[in-house]
Parts: sequence; structure tokens; C-alpha cells
Amino acid sequence: MNKLLIAIVAIAAIATGVLVFQKSFNLAQPEHSLYYQTPRVVKAFEMTDQNGQAFANQQLEGKWSWVFFGYTSCPDVCPTTLQELNFIYDDLKAISKQAQVLLVSVDPQRDTVEKLSQYIAYFNPEFKALTADHSVLFPFARNLGLMYGISDEGREGAYLVDHSASIVLINPQGKIAAIFKPQHVLGELPIISGEQLVSDFAKIVRLNAD
Repeated sequence: MNKLLIAIVAIAAIATGVLVFQKSFNLAQPEHSLYYQTPRVVKAFEMTDQNGQAFANQQLEGKWSWVFFGYTSCPDVCPTTLQELNFIYDDLKAISKQAQVLLVSVDPQRDTVEKLSQYIAYFNPEFKALTADHSVLFPFARNLGLMYGISDEGREGAYLVDHSASIVLINPQGKIAAIFKPQHVLGELPIISGEQLVSDFAKIVRLNAD
């Protein structure tokens, strides 16, 4: 009797596994991003948002978070990327009402909370901007698979910050679901296509639901 029961349970488990695999296989897969079949853990961190409020792992839970590294003095990639995200924001919200856009400043020396508040509101009042010391930013960047570095200072303390133009998508469980990387074309800014973001986001949300 016990052997029969074990055999039945084993057959049921195999059948369930096959059905789950077939269902996942039949769903449209993301085409424009590095999608993690097994989402990556976001290690513990704590930053401050543009309103002076603490922002940590708990604020990622229950939302689809689009994370982009940048800074307010960025001359090109940052404002262009944020504008692109603003253009498609309604489309992202139509796919999931729980979508949020997060700009993580890689220039804490100049990007005060007040400056970030004014800057991010220019693009969209619902977007958030985060800041922290480099002791928090560096490990956070490595965790997300991104990078940044301060260039040599020029006259009067002026400097640029080299940073990834990629966008990381974090799922409602607070884990890294995908990374969107721009195509680098000579003479053009490395900006990610909003149309591609929307297309893959719909597929990723669908995969996450099943």
C-alpha cells in the first residue's frame, strides 16, 4: 500500500513538473533584456529619497522597480533616459499599477536631497531619487551588476561621473528580475528603447504571475 501511494505521488509530481515546464515554455520570453529565470537577491541597503525619507529593501517589495544610476549634473544620458522613462511611464503603469522609477544618484557630494527633489520632479512627480554615501553605493552597484566611477576633477571642482546606462528591473519580491542594456552605436547616446522596455516588461510580468 505504501509503495503504491509513493508511486502515485511520484507520478503526480512528474506530471505537475511537466505541465509547469510546458506552460513556461509556451509563454513569450523577453527579447531585449538579460532576464533571470531565478531572480537575484538584492542585499540589504539603506538610502535616502528626495523627500528625506529612508528607502531600503522594504520599499522595493510589492512594486516593480526600474532602477537607473545617474546624477543631476549629467549632461546627456541621464536626462535623456529619464525623459524616455517618462514617455513610457503610463504604458508601464498599464501593465502593472505598482511600477516605480528610481534614480540612484552616483554623485552624493553635489546631489543634495533638495537638489534631487527639484531635479526628479522635472521629469515626473511620481519618480523617486535616492542618495547615499559611496560606502553604500559601491556594493549596491556591484549587487545590481552596474558600475560607476568619479573622473578627475577639473577647475573649480568640476567633474563628471562615468556610470552604467543600463536599467535594472526589480520584481515585487524585491529581487533582480532583469537588466536592460543599451546598444552602443558610434556617435549616438547609449539610450535604451522605451518600446523595448514596455514589450519585455509585459512578458516578464506575465512570467512572474505564473
